Amino acid sequence: MTASFANIGKVPELRQRVLFTLALLAVYRLGIFVTVPGVDRGLMQEFIEQQSGNLFGMFNMFVGGALEQASVFSLGIMPYISSSIILQLLTVVVPTLERLSKEGEQGRKKITQYTRYGTIILSIVQGTIIASNLEGVNYQGQNVVLHPGFGFKVMTILSLTAGTAFIMWLGEQITERGIGNGMSLIIFSGIVVGLPRGAFQTIQMAQQDVLKPLVILLLLAVIVVGVFAVVFVERGQRRIPIQYSKRVVGRKMYGGQSTHLPLKVNTANVIPPIFASSLLLFPATLVQFFPDSAIMQGMQAMLLPTEWGYNVIYASLIVFFTFFYTAVIFNPVDVADNLKKFGGYIPGIRPGQRTAEYIERVLTRITTGAAIYLAGVCVLPNLLLTAVPNLPFYFGGTALLIVVGVALDTVSQVESHLITRSYEGFTSGGGRIRGRRTA
Repeated sequence: MTASFANIGKVPELRQRVLFTLALLAVYRLGIFVTVPGVDRGLMQEFIEQQSGNLFGMFNMFVGGALEQASVFSLGIMPYISSSIILQLLTVVVPTLERLSKEGEQGRKKITQYTRYGTIILSIVQGTIIASNLEGVNYQGQNVVLHPGFGFKVMTILSLTAGTAFIMWLGEQITERGIGNGMSLIIFSGIVVGLPRGAFQTIQMAQQDVLKPLVILLLLAVIVVGVFAVVFVERGQRRIPIQYSKRVVGRKMYGGQSTHLPLKVNTANVIPPIFASSLLLFPATLVQFFPDSAIMQGMQAMLLPTEWGYNVIYASLIVFFTFFYTAVIFNPVDVADNLKKFGGYIPGIRPGQRTAEYIERVLTRITTGAAIYLAGVCVLPNLLLTAVPNLPFYFGGTALLIVVGVALDTVSQVESHLITRSYEGFTSGGGRIRGRRTA
């Protein structure tokens, strides 16, 4: 493993990509500490610390602590992710976008441009909500905003929108000229940067006898099992055998080889938890505009992460979006048609409609397991908060999926560069990190 990391410096292109990625991530982390003009950062930090156990604490974790710093990066990359998801869904519904998605590189560039426009629009909307909420924050009798008014709102909206646009540019540059997916790495860095502080707070609580040694051992066991479960499932594949018919072209014979169609167990990845979290954050946003409404306050109290009603709704939404998003991005009919067009078939299954039905049946089975797995992993941190109210960090859920998934993807890309240059990868014997086959 040490030799494999040393080999990174021996490949000039890979070394430049890694250094470029680290440099842009450092720029992102520095930008976290640029506060929106007119906000008392000290009061904002104290206020967010009081909200660490609810949905605002989870959002602050995803943006790398930018919310507690009242940073110009407070929106993070979330508007871009939301815009990307909306465009992906519209691609299935709107014929024009569907045609663009099938036009190759030019079509993808056009959709990317639409995604950028959507990011700016969503940033303006969310920036307006945050500006209004900041003016209403009063902590210990002091207002977080020093000089509220129309000027503050305009400045805040412009600052947050510009911050999100800059983060979007950083992510695109990392993807193009660095290593790994830039947007995912930005979220990854924001989550990971909070782990040392959480570990330090845990040690302090253990020294003060707030957390018992047995509780800490139980937390460590949960962390290890959680990481193992995510790696186990995320690398899982259901491989459907494919056989190609032999055909003669001129004097040469083509086809006849056997291969497989890999179906990833968790096809939807982290999209279902993000969708579900966004929907559950909506009531918390509405209550800021209707503070005197008893209905909205009751709804907000019911949707606390430690309440059983929140966990049931959260798990149900995750299961629904897992099936929904899998159906959006994977079409068994198109796969069956492509196999038939190129002379491929599944042994024992007739080409065409029968093949599509078989693939859909297999996909439904593995998606059921993926939905249960996602719901279990995402509800885990809420159960921990219920069992250990003083837990100093938010472990599990979407954060765990992102950290482990991005780490695996980035290591795979680095390994590909090493193997291309005839160096050994990170696995023993120079083997590639491959998907694990499931029955």
